[in-house]
Amino acid sequence: MPIEPPDDLELELVESTVDFDVRGAISGGTDGSLDLAFGGELWYWRGPAPFHFITVPPDAARAIHGVASDVTYGWGMIPVMVRIGNSAWETALWPKEGGYVVPIKDAFRKAEGLVLGDTVDVELVIRR
Repeated sequence: MPIEPPDDLELELVESTVDFDVRGAISGGTDGSLDLAFGGELWYWRGPAPFHFITVPPDAARAIHGVASDVTYGWGMIPVMVRIGNSAWETALWPKEGGYVVPIKDAFRKAEGLVLGDTVDVELVIRR
């Protein structure tokens, strides 16, 4: 059941400075999905479980926050379908500093020829 905003709510349209495209974010697809596309830099974390990531831009993170409570399975993790180039896989966004990061498995990073510092076009689908 959709939640209606209060009648006295005023919205202001602001132009974003982030290269970001939300496709169907308001109504989503026919299945209620949230589809996002953005570019981000590939970076590496050398922690106890080293991994490559792409940070979700702030505008996209705000859109995700809007559906997070409906889709999270705990710990702030958000299940998603990721597409980069010809590769597509299921994973979960990790919460980080009030936003999210996309973990990039080595198999997909290598298949797409991605190296540290590359700006990567990412498509995410979050099913509700």
